Amino acid sequence: MRFVDFLRAAVLLCGGSATALATLTVLSAGSTDDTVLVGFIIGWWVTAVTIGMWLGRRAETNSPIARLLASAKSSTSLPEQRPSSLLLNRTWPLLLSTILALGLGLIAPQIPAIACGFAIIGALAWRRQEAAVSAIEERDGVAFYVEPTSPLKPIKLVRAPGFRRDLVSVNGAAR
Repeated sequence: MRFVDFLRAAVLLCGGSATALATLTVLSAGSTDDTVLVGFIIGWWVTAVTIGMWLGRRAETNSPIARLLASAKSSTSLPEQRPSSLLLNRTWPLLLSTILALGLGLIAPQIPAIACGFAIIGALAWRRQEAAVSAIEERDGVAFYVEPTSPLKPIKLVRAPGFRRDLVSVNGAAR
């Protein structure tokens, strides 16, 4: 699976997790008529949006992704392509925390509200990383692929040949 596709999917999964958790929170909190809880939830979500926007404000890759790209091993062949198992392998903590928070949300609506805030932070903080990695791939003429590894080991990338994109300016001079 290409790394840019993995990043895009991770942002969408965080957003989907936040949506599911927010839905359960609103349904649970709406049935309790607790104004303090609703105020807490709104305050936390506004804070989470602010933190996520702040963390994801720059258009360049963040330092962990830059280190991951720099440590990618070169290869002329692609790693095994199983996107669904790779996504499950790499995003299991998000899936597990979402399921646990949804289950515990039936008892206390605060739990999915807090987990929703963290999913919002994750989605907003990573929202521009895919474009930054795409720009690096186009500049260098490579494609980064996620290498299948154990779910408990750090993610590893493989650098394979890709297509280089040459941009021409208006006056015809190459950049």
